[in-house]
Amino acid sequence: MAHLRSFSPSHLLHLSIPLAALLLAVWAQWPRGASALDAADEWLRDRFVAAQAADTPEPRILVVDIDETSLAAHPWPWSRERLAELVETVIGDGARAVALDILQGEPGDPAGDMRLAVLAQQGPLVLAQLFDYEQRPQALRFGRPAGGQAAREAGGAVPAYGYIANHAGLALAPHVGNIGVRPDPDGVLRRVPMYTWFEQRRFPTLSRALLDCCAATAAAVPDSGDGYQRVPFSRSLDAYTVAKAGQILDGKVDPAMVAGRLVLIGSSSLSIGDRVATPLGRSSPGLLVHASMLTTLLDRQAGLAPAPWPGRLMAVLFSSAVAALAGYTFARLSAAVNVLMLAAAALTWLMLAYGLSAHDPGFSVSGPLLSLGFLLAVGVPFHWQLAQSGSRRLLDTMRRYVAGEVVDELLRSGLKDPLAPRLLQVTTLIADMQGYTSQVEALAVEEAAKLTTDFLDCLTRPVLEKQGTLDKYTGDGLVAFWGAPIPNEQHADLALDAAASILREVAILSAIRVRAGGQPLRVRIGIESGLAMVGDYGTSFRSIYTAVGDSVNTASRLEQAARDFPHDVIIGQGTVGYARRHRFLSLGRHALRGKEHPIDLYTLEALA
Repeated sequence: MAHLRSFSPSHLLHLSIPLAALLLAVWAQWPRGASALDAADEWLRDRFVAAQAADTPEPRILVVDIDETSLAAHPWPWSRERLAELVETVIGDGARAVALDILQGEPGDPAGDMRLAVLAQQGPLVLAQLFDYEQRPQALRFGRPAGGQAAREAGGAVPAYGYIANHAGLALAPHVGNIGVRPDPDGVLRRVPMYTWFEQRRFPTLSRALLDCCAATAAAVPDSGDGYQRVPFSRSLDAYTVAKAGQILDGKVDPAMVAGRLVLIGSSSLSIGDRVATPLGRSSPGLLVHASMLTTLLDRQAGLAPAPWPGRLMAVLFSSAVAALAGYTFARLSAAVNVLMLAAAALTWLMLAYGLSAHDPGFSVSGPLLSLGFLLAVGVPFHWQLAQSGSRRLLDTMRRYVAGEVVDELLRSGLKDPLAPRLLQVTTLIADMQGYTSQVEALAVEEAAKLTTDFLDCLTRPVLEKQGTLDKYTGDGLVAFWGAPIPNEQHADLALDAAASILREVAILSAIRVRAGGQPLRVRIGIESGLAMVGDYGTSFRSIYTAVGDSVNTASRLEQAARDFPHDVIIGQGTVGYARRHRFLSLGRHALRGKEHPIDLYTLEALA
């Protein structure tokens, strides 16, 4: 039951904050709809993609670009004859297969259309068509979709609601690839639908159709759940060999550049080409998307793709480790150290996520950062507040014992637990009113209480003014010591200064009392210095900050011995040895009660 009682609400919060941070990290890995966290994920992934995109040459793919120089030499629009000539030239130079990323919705010159139709039906030519994934009041219906395979169910394909296809003369082409995409809410294209389901047929994307056109075995495509595949963009645009379409038509391209490659024909021209925002740039050629996806498929087919890693699991394990560490350090280290720890954890996670991102396209990159942010925003302030409350309680406790200057010094010292018992050199002062009983027995209760309070004021004020620590009151007297909780080389001199001040204040109070018709007052003071165990002692019911040791007992015996001397202050030889600013009068060797051997006694020379 005692353990249950000690389990306070602050302990529960201390445990619940790391647990809540871990739950946030787990929740972040759960599939969600569009959210601010998803936007943060994508922003971070974009930075990773841009940093990881290699410019290592891609020898398996050739990009044929109808660029501005090609259009200057061969003005647009091009006839179907010219397009067919371009495709035939590339195939004749040894291309494995060709994808034409140009829609041909309207019939052109009959001869050119016929040549393209033959190439598409009998040669390694993949045509393009565009599917629309938005539900519109009036669905797009232009041209005639071609290719695809019959499918009663979507089976992981993305449903489409409209299309822009080629004209009917090309509808018999067996290999047609979709170039329709749906950018993310921020307008950046990061995923493509590998398959599209429309009117009970499944249609591949352009890169998939190009590989299927010439591959004996299809490269496996992992199931993403929603039919979209993240484009890794593992290579930058500079990694791809680019041939200008105009130079191919003019016979200025070495056939060796084409031989054995998969060829993508499209345009980067601003006037006719498609430009999209990708993680590699705000205006990237659409051909780069298809080329990047084709590289990915080729890597998977060759067994070169990054091995899959459990990103979600690793994110949760990392967050668990940080939450456990925070649960340990928050209550033990300062807020500044904990903030630095969380910052180091965030940097560590970013480095880990950087490597993970190429191996797992689905885990939440920012999930652990959300967890760390929660610990920073909630955990650090909470434990800082607990520390402040503890400090205030400690200061309140200390001010009951210690002078304000000593409390300030404690704060500057940075001691972790200044009340913990320690062995220190201290000087103990014990003061008492002589004849207290005879003083108060004839007084009313109120007068006796006032006399006691005024007398204790005369004792306490000098103790605190001389930076002493009040141990306890003993009815009509007190016990105080110097040298703790902050060690002080002047402990003996400060105690002697306080004794002299006590005598002066008691003398003033005594004079006032005599003038009022009362009895004179006398204080007895015993002072001794030496080693003592000083700290917060007690039980679970009550504790006190006190000093325990032989020097303390000796000071008590000296105070009692003062009744046998005409001197109010009796000082032990330990204090005489430590004092530097005072002169003493020897009182000879005397045996004290409870002591086996006589000791030398002294009083202040100035008081003799």
